[in-house]
Amino acid sequence: MRIIKVNAIDSTNSFVRKFYEGNNNFEPVCVRAISQTRGRGQRGSSWESKAGENLTFSVLYPQTELNISRHFLLSATISLAVLKALQELKIPELKVKWPNDILSAKRKIGGILIENIVKTEGIVASIIGIGLNVNQTDFKGLPQAGSLKSVTGKEFDLDELMNSILFTIQSKLKELPEVSPNQILESYALNMFRLNVVSAFSSPEGKHFNGIIRGVTTDGKLNLEIEEGVFKTFDLKEVQLLY
Repeated sequence: MRIIKVNAIDSTNSFVRKFYEGNNNFEPVCVRAISQTRGRGQRGSSWESKAGENLTFSVLYPQTELNISRHFLLSATISLAVLKALQELKIPELKVKWPNDILSAKRKIGGILIENIVKTEGIVASIIGIGLNVNQTDFKGLPQAGSLKSVTGKEFDLDELMNSILFTIQSKLKELPEVSPNQILESYALNMFRLNVVSAFSSPEGKHFNGIIRGVTTDGKLNLEIEEGVFKTFDLKEVQLLY
């Protein structure tokens, strides 16, 4: 994989998209930014990261066998790949907060934002953006944030860490066409934050309610048991987990 390191750009996802030239026969490209001025997260949020202490990078990856109906399976696979890479470093209590926030010891240490380039034949390329708090320990105004250093007390080499994550992502993506959807969804569900416990949620209108996370659907909707034996699915814009 070609790796490009830049000092300061607005967004690694926006920057790496420029390397797509209209076909899906290209070598994967990774762009890592030392400083990202307009990093993006889920729900239109921004991703704040202290320059030189964390990882912000995006991968432009060709897709040849990925139908658009499998977009969440791609997202789940990337989340599981990041978890696997971090598990090998003995990072404690790793979980995925739906849909793709990475948590350790109940603190948000990372996030993933995937944007797909779609043509009539389906998804032809994917832009995989990853932000990971690594050596930063000061998160003023963000009480739920953490980093690898804050949960382990150890300093990490950023280049080595990124290479490890990239290796795991590439391995998982090569396997993706051969892995059954149920296997991916089951693995994802087993690693979900607050799986099978009563949790508080809110709707866009501000209504609060309790539910129990029971997993996700093939298209990535959250499956909640809202009453005993009564299930309902929600997409990203319809519900937010409170914690």
